[in-house]
Amino acid sequence: MNNIKTMVLMAGLMGLFLLAGQLLGGSQGLVFALVLGSAFNFIMYFFSDRFVLRMYRAHIVTEQDAPDLYRMVNRLRQRAGLPMPKLAIAPHEQPNAFATGRNPEHAVVAVTTGILKYMPAEELEGVLAHELAHVKNRDMLITTIAAGMAGAISNIPYLIMFGGRGDDDGHPLAQLGLILLAPIGAMLIQFAVSRQREFEADRVGAEILGRPLPLAHALRRLDGLAHRIPMQVAPAAAPLAQVNPLAAHGGLAGLFSTHPPIEQRVARLEAMAAGR
Repeated sequence: MNNIKTMVLMAGLMGLFLLAGQLLGGSQGLVFALVLGSAFNFIMYFFSDRFVLRMYRAHIVTEQDAPDLYRMVNRLRQRAGLPMPKLAIAPHEQPNAFATGRNPEHAVVAVTTGILKYMPAEELEGVLAHELAHVKNRDMLITTIAAGMAGAISNIPYLIMFGGRGDDDGHPLAQLGLILLAPIGAMLIQFAVSRQREFEADRVGAEILGRPLPLAHALRRLDGLAHRIPMQVAPAAAPLAQVNPLAAHGGLAGLFSTHPPIEQRVARLEAMAAGR
């Protein structure tokens, strides 16, 4: 069900993307949107890991630099049937973790210094299993494409206005509404995609570890510490983190959250543990 919801959301993002090009530039704008989207996705696909590591100020570490972390990830990635990813540490006091890279062969699993400081070993295993689930599910590719398309939609109005309109005019009010609302709609869909991938990574991560409760306990701890220890990170990088490093709550604000509510994630994991 999570995968189906993700595909529906991605299709909606693609539809919004093409609609923006069509309304703002006619048939020429439609072609322009396709070219622009392809360029954004190409750049994000091959260079997203460098962008993300730079935004988190993370640096690659070796087995000699972090032997305990290396052994833990190596054991879990064998259970997941994955190649050994690169490891990185980000200098943030807030406990958190993320995965990046275009595929399992070029994956990076990163943790903050805070998570190594505050997280018990069993719960850290749950966190790392969740990140390896993102690698196994190729979620980095999905979120990269979503972020690239959302960024392209935000820039289509300005680039088409600079390049001139196409051969068939659209309704001016529709064009104005699209300029104002399309970037917001694209962002909402991008965040919704991120929330669905988090649910799926929780499920697969629990399967990799072999027990769901360590991840459930880790999520509660991470959420509590994230509210007490701030982290400065670009909003574009926030969907990759284990728990949302930026402030967002329920209701309308929840639509702008990159992650599902912790209560829902924990409830699903506890249901798995109970065999439901």
